[in-house]
Amino acid sequence: MTRCIVIVAILFCTVSTSTLSAQWLTYAPPGIPRQPNGKPDMSAPSPRTAEGRLDLSGIWVSECGIAFGQECFVRSLFFDLAKDLKAGEVEMTPWASAIQKQREARNHVDDPYGYCLPPGTPRINFGGAPFRILQTPQVTAFLYETLSNMTFRQVYTDGRTLPVVSEPTWLGYSVGRWQDDTFVVETTGFRDGGWLDTRWGRPHSDALHVIERFRRLDYGHLQLTLTIIDPKAYLKPWTITAPFALMPETSLLETFCDNHNSTMEHRRIDPAPIEPPSPRVP
Repeated sequence: MTRCIVIVAILFCTVSTSTLSAQWLTYAPPGIPRQPNGKPDMSAPSPRTAEGRLDLSGIWVSECGIAFGQECFVRSLFFDLAKDLKAGEVEMTPWASAIQKQREARNHVDDPYGYCLPPGTPRINFGGAPFRILQTPQVTAFLYETLSNMTFRQVYTDGRTLPVVSEPTWLGYSVGRWQDDTFVVETTGFRDGGWLDTRWGRPHSDALHVIERFRRLDYGHLQLTLTIIDPKAYLKPWTITAPFALMPETSLLETFCDNHNSTMEHRRIDPAPIEPPSPRVP
């Protein structure tokens, strides 16, 4: 297990121990389609809203589930966002390549997620913990139970366009629209020098443009097609596809890494070299 995984594992243990007695983890809300044996029918038709749209609402979890440390999870998109792509499909610029090598040389100990900061978009979708989608006609909210804290994204569907950003953020600014039965989310306005994944430490710049295409395949399965566009960090856009499974009979947990300072007392890490800012786009 690499040191980057150890750091996130410590963070996981810190936040998870306070939630073992949480309520509603096995509550079965009404309206769930059932098989004859009483179990949720995950292959039932996708629900729709009153407006006729596919209803993405529910608690979803990425491939490999929420069990941290399992072999499946350490091979997940959280650790390697390009794991399913062929060599040459992800080509970094010299700036991005230098930063990625520096992060690897320091065994990934500078990952902000290991210091209770947000994992960034799109990495937040694949961190092993579930998230809830709340869908309304004007805004769709993503509520995340991350290893560092509870946080959210707001995807506006009221006709507004992406803003000119003066205050970049960890998770960006998002607007959405429907293309038939696919919910298309575009996000910009990121901080410079973020992390796209954990094992490789692939960086992104403040020019990152993330396009997410969500489609509910049936009651229990969601598919995300994700495109990374970042001319400062990558020579060309690249796209991955990821499955998500519904968790129909549970709830999100309150998670904060308020005890994480006690683990920091036992870590002796040299200060990180300053990463150079991303270059201007010609």
